[in-house]
Amino acid sequence: MGSGGNAQSPTPEATSPKGKAKSPTPAPASPVQAKSPTPGPGSPGTAAPGLLPGAHWADVGLPEENPENDWDSALGSDVESSTASITSSILKYRTINGRTYHSDSVTDGEYWGPNDQKQNEVLDIFHHMVTIYLDGELYEAPITKNPENILDVGTGTGLWAIDMADKFPSCNVIGTDISPIQPSWVPPNVSFVIEDAGKEWTFQDNHFDFIHFRWLPGCMKDWTAVYKQAYRCLKPGGWIEHMDSSGDVISEDGSVPEDSALKQWGRIWQEAGRRMGNPVDTLPTNLQEIGMKEAGFVNLTKKEHPIPASPWPSDKKAKEIGLYFYMVWASDLEGICQYIFSNVMGWEKEAISTYIAHLRAELRDTTMHGLFQFRTVYAQKPLDA
Repeated sequence: MGSGGNAQSPTPEATSPKGKAKSPTPAPASPVQAKSPTPGPGSPGTAAPGLLPGAHWADVGLPEENPENDWDSALGSDVESSTASITSSILKYRTINGRTYHSDSVTDGEYWGPNDQKQNEVLDIFHHMVTIYLDGELYEAPITKNPENILDVGTGTGLWAIDMADKFPSCNVIGTDISPIQPSWVPPNVSFVIEDAGKEWTFQDNHFDFIHFRWLPGCMKDWTAVYKQAYRCLKPGGWIEHMDSSGDVISEDGSVPEDSALKQWGRIWQEAGRRMGNPVDTLPTNLQEIGMKEAGFVNLTKKEHPIPASPWPSDKKAKEIGLYFYMVWASDLEGICQYIFSNVMGWEKEAISTYIAHLRAELRDTTMHGLFQFRTVYAQKPLDA
């Protein structure tokens, strides 16, 4: 969820989140009372099939600890110590690479995610997790070996742009966001610009070799229009890449029930996106592929990335990725849920708190084998464009 992109989107972070960056700012525990954004094409009305109302979670009450489940013994205490170790290792990694971070940024009030230091750390962890998942790679598109100009839309804390600048020291890398939360100490070939990617871009035609989007659910009202902006600004032969998720959690063994908090997560976010007019159902509607083709891109490739929602896998690498993603979830669930669940979905404080408690319990339950669906789509601007 990069932190920025569409300043007009009501959003958390959604950040974000990767566009509209969604860095979360520690939101108060009580529901935000600010007036919710102008409803989009689908304001309240009939909810999506299978979506449980917020009152459901208040009625079922807090989850009970089941001694037959191993989430407390096998994961509960171990996760806390492991996450503490991971946090320090990430900070050390960033210190070794000369990175420092801004804090106390101010959100514009319309973006769904906070952009304070707590949420910024979540974005940093997510970037680190994806880099591990991709075996150290930063992208999947077959871009030129010597790019001159690269754009990262919804750059968030800017780590992807910084790493790309390190990888290509002769390339000019620009990161855009709606919030000035990027570090000031960066490689000389990277810069950050405050720009709302949902509006007309200020960049010149046929300029970039590569334009990158990552984790920007609920950040744009019209992705096709955004892709058309990217098409205009890319050089003929340049590449666009967009990695995102609709929030859907699946299980190959049926261990995540339909009425579980994990399974409901994607449905809640997609319904919220419908109400805001900022689509979150990018995967089930094939929004990325359809939008890129309509914008004029060719040589389109789609790659599916099921990522463990928690460290339940037995495979060492998958377990490590699941532990990092658990940290993405658990580090600031309140901040991520605050605006969307209260202002957009209209849930009461008790319902939000109870749902989060169930979600935390399920994330620690190693018998629930949840996989978070991500998808990368990349495509090329025709050479004769």
